[in-house]
Amino acid sequence: MKAVVVDEDNGLHWQDFETAVANPDEVLIKVHATAINRADLMQRQGFYPPPPGASQIMGLECAGEIVAIGGNCSRFAVGDRVCALLAGGGYAQYATAHEGSVLPIPGGLSFAEAASLPEVFATAWLNLFIEAGLQPGEKVILHAGASGVGTAAIQLCKSFGSPSFITAGSDDKIDSCIQLGAEAGFNRHQGSFLDKAKEFGGESGIDVILDPVGGAYLKDNLKLLGLNGRLVMIGLMGGSREEIDLAALMMKRIRVIGSTLRTRPVEEKAKVMSQLYERVWPKIEAGEISATIDATFPIEKADEAHELVTSDATLGKVVMSVI
Repeated sequence: MKAVVVDEDNGLHWQDFETAVANPDEVLIKVHATAINRADLMQRQGFYPPPPGASQIMGLECAGEIVAIGGNCSRFAVGDRVCALLAGGGYAQYATAHEGSVLPIPGGLSFAEAASLPEVFATAWLNLFIEAGLQPGEKVILHAGASGVGTAAIQLCKSFGSPSFITAGSDDKIDSCIQLGAEAGFNRHQGSFLDKAKEFGGESGIDVILDPVGGAYLKDNLKLLGLNGRLVMIGLMGGSREEIDLAALMMKRIRVIGSTLRTRPVEEKAKVMSQLYERVWPKIEAGEISATIDATFPIEKADEAHELVTSDATLGKVVMSVI
């Protein structure tokens, strides 16, 4: 098979690679499309290696058709159109996935649309509804609202009854996020989001903050949270260190939750995917929630696709077609 390989100069090349083989608990997928995540850019730079036992090829999600099934698998058949959450391996003609991380493609969606779903919706669902225990009516701040996870989270918040406020890097992105369902937003290039977010939170404050930024936003995040507020940290784009006043956490009973998805056991990922299938997939099929795709590239142009994601000019996902 062919896969995207990183050379010693950090360039990307579509070239021959050892063909993936499914173990008894996995299915083998002929990949039609995959999508880019920030973790891929970090892995390319050597900062986010795959977990033990995972493919060294980049790519945390894919969509395609099943061509082989492991002996312990029973949910799917050869020929099924599926999308999958991966620990690695999506930038290739074939990828293996644990059966619990695989879902049928929602009715009416293309392979490209389906490939943009698993990682971002699993991340948003896990951290908003499982880790933070988000309840209808609770107010949410979504940093990097125009990202893949952000655009998924906006739609989930709206669909399940929680108003959201977003931060993003341009007024156009904020407008697009409001069209997706956010109630308000702030352009991060115009200073601190604190005052505008306080208006959104009102007297009771914010209930849940989903933050991929980290240190740079930590103090303001804690100021915004109300009683029993939850801050879920899913990234460190703004640094990993900051000094805080622990008394504020204690007095407001704030919980700070660190969370990653890629390294979780397959059983935990299967739980997330099962909930997505039950609670979110019907909303996608009904058109209430949709894939948000900024651009699509052939996988042979993975370098160009990465450049676009690195530019921070995108809204939602960048997808790469394999067939």
